[in-house]
Amino acid sequence: MSKTVSNSNASTHLIIVMGVSGCGKSTLAQALAEHYDYTLLDADDFHSAESKALMANGIPLTDENRTPWVAAIKQHLENNAINNQHSVLAFSGLKQKHRNELRKAGLRTIVLFLSGKQDVIQERINKRKGHFMAPHLLTSQFDSLENPESEIDVHTIDISTSMLEVIATAKNIVSKVLLSK
Repeated sequence: MSKTVSNSNASTHLIIVMGVSGCGKSTLAQALAEHYDYTLLDADDFHSAESKALMANGIPLTDENRTPWVAAIKQHLENNAINNQHSVLAFSGLKQKHRNELRKAGLRTIVLFLSGKQDVIQERINKRKGHFMAPHLLTSQFDSLENPESEIDVHTIDISTSMLEVIATAKNIVSKVLLSK
């Protein structure tokens, strides 16, 4: 299957950088936003205080917790589309229905799935400071992840290489797929 974009006729771009916590979403999203001069959005900023408290206390979120979170992100993206504001979104995107909901915002969308082994990502999370999510929740994220690789706009990037290589791979995909008409 040839990989492409969602909403190919839309003029406003959205790059979704997805994967489990600790895979490098925020770092890659920031690098892409700076490179393309797009607005940087972090899905974590759309979580309610209650959801952040649950995660900080080691309690995995339920679909009930995630529904208003995804709706808030989608609303923001719809506003960006109206204002022709291109964006890069760091978003776990663990569930296909949540990815599909964001596609409904109507932007020309590409999804970069950062894929890696759980033990490697767990090591990264254990070293990270100041994040609200409890490190032991990584297992629940892997358990919740619905593999996106069969979706037409999802491009998988292996994170076992250096972050510079991950960024270069992402830029290559964005240039070839999102920016070409």
